[in-house]
Amino acid sequence: MRTIALRVMQDSIEIAYSAQDNQPPYRRFIITYNPDQSIGDNLEKIKVALAGLSINAAILLNSLEYEFSDTIIGINHNRIDIGLALTNMLNIPVVSQQDVDENGLEKAVRRKQSYNEWHLDYFGEYEKKRNYGQEAMLTIGNGFFGLRGAYVESRADEDNYPGTYVAGVYNQLTTKIEGHDVTNEDLVNMPNAQYMTFGVDNQAPFKINSNDIQDIYRSLDLKHGTLKTTMHVQLSTGHSLSIVTTKIANMHDWHDYAIRYAVTPMNFSGTLQIYSEIDGTVINGNVERYQDFDQHHLQITGMSSRENEIYMTGETKTSHIEFAIGSNLRAVDKKKQPQITSHNDDNRLQQMLSIDVNAGQTYAFEKNVSIYTARETHDEPLIEAATKDVEAASFDQTAKQSAAYWKDAWNNFDIRITSDITSQKLTRVNLFHTMVSAAAIGSGQLDASIGARGLHGEAYRGHVFWDEMFVLPFYTLHYPELAKNLLMYRFRRLDAARAYAKQENYDGAMYPWQSGQTGDEQSQFLHLNPITHTWDPDNSRLQRHVSLAIAFNVINYTQVTNDHKFMDNYGLEMLLSIAKFWVSATTYDENEKRYSISHVMGPDEFHENYPNADQPGLTNNTYTNIMVAWLFNYLLDIRPEVPKDVFKAAQEKSVLDDSLFEKMRDIAHKLKLDINKNGIMAQFEGYFNLPTLNFDTYRRKYGDISRMDRILKAEGKTPDAYQVAKQADTLMAYYVLNIGEVEHILSQLGYKMPKEYLTKNIQYYLNRTTHGSTLSRIVYSVLTEMDDNMDQSWSLFSQALFSDYYDIQGGTTAEGIHLGVMGATLMIETRNYGGVDSLGRDIRIHPNLPAKWTSIAFKQLIRGHWYDFEITQSQVHVTADADTTVQVEGQPVELKANQEKVVDY
Repeated sequence: MRTIALRVMQDSIEIAYSAQDNQPPYRRFIITYNPDQSIGDNLEKIKVALAGLSINAAILLNSLEYEFSDTIIGINHNRIDIGLALTNMLNIPVVSQQDVDENGLEKAVRRKQSYNEWHLDYFGEYEKKRNYGQEAMLTIGNGFFGLRGAYVESRADEDNYPGTYVAGVYNQLTTKIEGHDVTNEDLVNMPNAQYMTFGVDNQAPFKINSNDIQDIYRSLDLKHGTLKTTMHVQLSTGHSLSIVTTKIANMHDWHDYAIRYAVTPMNFSGTLQIYSEIDGTVINGNVERYQDFDQHHLQITGMSSRENEIYMTGETKTSHIEFAIGSNLRAVDKKKQPQITSHNDDNRLQQMLSIDVNAGQTYAFEKNVSIYTARETHDEPLIEAATKDVEAASFDQTAKQSAAYWKDAWNNFDIRITSDITSQKLTRVNLFHTMVSAAAIGSGQLDASIGARGLHGEAYRGHVFWDEMFVLPFYTLHYPELAKNLLMYRFRRLDAARAYAKQENYDGAMYPWQSGQTGDEQSQFLHLNPITHTWDPDNSRLQRHVSLAIAFNVINYTQVTNDHKFMDNYGLEMLLSIAKFWVSATTYDENEKRYSISHVMGPDEFHENYPNADQPGLTNNTYTNIMVAWLFNYLLDIRPEVPKDVFKAAQEKSVLDDSLFEKMRDIAHKLKLDINKNGIMAQFEGYFNLPTLNFDTYRRKYGDISRMDRILKAEGKTPDAYQVAKQADTLMAYYVLNIGEVEHILSQLGYKMPKEYLTKNIQYYLNRTTHGSTLSRIVYSVLTEMDDNMDQSWSLFSQALFSDYYDIQGGTTAEGIHLGVMGATLMIETRNYGGVDSLGRDIRIHPNLPAKWTSIAFKQLIRGHWYDFEITQSQVHVTADADTTVQVEGQPVELKANQEKVVDY
């Protein structure tokens, strides 16, 4: 084992490199610490010094003694967890010398690597958007609610935001802005019931205050779904305490969560007060740019208490969704239950208990919380439902139930990557948050879907976008019942989509770009530019391609699961209604003998219309037109295969005349695309007439140019006038489908593409894309992998994988995780890098592993059968639970039930 041993001094770090288990001979380095540079810049010198050396592990020789981490060091009067920093930087485990002495090097390294792969840790107290972002990443939940990973002692301020969100609980408020009434629908921040804090000797309750906090360590245990916060406090009065808080969302009884609050007086004996609250004064305040709007969504209607329980009832102000929240407070030591007093003040309901304490002893308390709303609870009063849960709940029971859930869940969907600690950890972070955002919806009791930011924050007002398309395929391969219920959210809003189409003078069903409670359009007509602080027109609702994303999800779900019952009863009606809309959206040009689709936007949100145009929208967006042809082809292909009575019933519900099928066929062969002589496909008709931008000039002037639209508008210009893109657009169809399907459509439309046209298109658009959306890197990573450019693919994938962990967009993670990116990274790992493609009639395996991965292993549920895959750099190991056939590199491979097959490639 090749190691480095580090000794951290006050002004330098001494490093000894060993090629054999920390044994001599050593190569020595001294890194001088520059106090004028950041800690990160100083540690970067280690990476530079060790360049070219292959290292398996690091040993920290002189770490400080802490119960939460054995790799804390002090340098230049600061404490950092150098283990976390070096693991992120060098992708190796970092162990302490004490652990090596006690357990041996190999065991210590193995244990720390496993820990790193299953934990998301943060050391230290951070402020403003950086801490907001960490709260989002540390969110626990179960798909019914999301509970941001804030300190339980905190209230909402510029540094902390303890938000609680319940799936599907939206409310609309109207605010007058510059003489205009602006109505917004928001996912509501519910009353804060996670609040707990302490007091000493009846002094004021403790508040999060950097002057009083010596150390804070937060650790999200992904394997068991628990968030543990350890805080060391030194009060101005001299009292020293250790506080350990553990939060768990109940994955079985998904109305509930539990908190264990353990306090240790370190240097005093006296009295300790524990405070618990349900705070109904909260507002939606997570997103700074929304602050001009009314964010007071709650009306509290009742507060009550009895013994150790408190209850709050209320409703949302305009949507009138009723809710009840209850909690209890008790000492863990059942023999010593102190008396609890309760009182309410201005919609805050508080409990307090007081006990005598002795120095050095730990006193543990637990709080159990239950949340019910009228949206999912119809058969009993909400307060009675909450009361039953609170009376029966316990921290231990919640921990036991959730541990059992997560054990089964990880057995279902875990993706195991060898030789890359960082990719493994962040993959599991993404897996964890996909379930935090949606798990309970699989019960069929919730009429909700997944917002673009999960249940983790208030960006995009909690609305449902096309991001479903990037994460729903993952659910389909592991929890098809969950995927089906997410699609049912769309089906139940089919009439709203029909009404929207009619409102805009179209036929069929046109789903909104932003959907919330009822399925009407929630996109705004104005958007606040944070650079200029002015309101700009917002035509994003013209992204009609969201209906194509929904159609893709329906088709993908049916092909992977063989759930023909869903297709017969729901899916077909959705597809036909969407197709009817697209037929009505086309116009025919007799001179060109081509159909066009106008007044739309593609995924690139920088372009809303043509410069100086009177009408918003664009004509013949390439992605939109290709996907429309694909949808029409699919319906024409399956029409003879579906039982006539089933198809006829769906037709009648969709009010779709037989003549429209021939119209679909004609459109699918005559849609217009703008393609130049070099085979470059224009993003939309007229795109080639726009001038280009010098990105280097703008980078030198502004640094981050990801939101070039805002920069240009601040300069008095418009992105509509330039060849500049926020994210992948023109080539999106290659991500959604595959090269063969897209090329078939191009040929069907009468376009003959030259050799290497895809390579040229990829580089053409990469040169014009600022990646203002995290989804952009996802799509381009897949495109470059398809084009056999693995270096570029890996670079883009890595940035996407890190995007929320490092908050690469400069504060957006503070407003919630990017769920679409998280789900999409999982599909890149299994579908593109692992090479397992479950669409089509056969399972096709075409591995393309990154060079730094030794192997990847995962399970998938495909057409009712479980498949286990392990893909190495040279072999495919596959097992199925039934006799079946797969294709490896185009060759059929027969599988016998429960017998592993190994195929070289």
